[in-house]
Amino acid sequence: MVMSDATADAAGDAETPKKTSSKLPLILGIVLALAGGGGGFFAAWSGMLPFGGSAHADEGDAGHAAPGDHGSTGDHAAPDDPGVAVPMGDVAFVEVPQLVVSLGTTTDMHHLRFRTSLEVAASAAADVETLMPRVVDVLNTYLRALEPSDIDAPGALIRLRAQMLRRVQLVTGREAVQDLLVQEFVLN
Repeated sequence: MVMSDATADAAGDAETPKKTSSKLPLILGIVLALAGGGGGFFAAWSGMLPFGGSAHADEGDAGHAAPGDHGSTGDHAAPDDPGVAVPMGDVAFVEVPQLVVSLGTTTDMHHLRFRTSLEVAASAAADVETLMPRVVDVLNTYLRALEPSDIDAPGALIRLRAQMLRRVQLVTGREAVQDLLVQEFVLN
């Protein structure tokens, strides 16, 4: 007897038992996700990760760290690390004179008015004040070289701020200037 393909398939399906799906992969996935989330929370909470807030930092004296407390601010921490708090006694702010930069005639925005402050180590404030003409020059030169598309781009201010800080630190020294704070960024 000759069976067609359709008849053979129908006959084959009737003989094979139906399989029930296992829920083991689903349960295993949920358990692993919970374990990973819990481990990530613990790592951030305990200070193993640089962006986590340690519950232990609020207790006791924040300036003194217990041995092995990785989430505290110790002497080994870099002052330019955004996750490290700098004691306020070690910081001074130096105002940079306001800059007005011409953006050229290729855009509707003709001028950029820019004002900033430099966060410096208190011991280096006088040295940074002495170097202020160089700081103004490097900022003026950088801002004047910008294209209008550099300013209009999403996230431009963050990128511009990082570039300006890098240039100021080349002039003053990396240990002298810790941060550049934008006070005014107005396009006319």
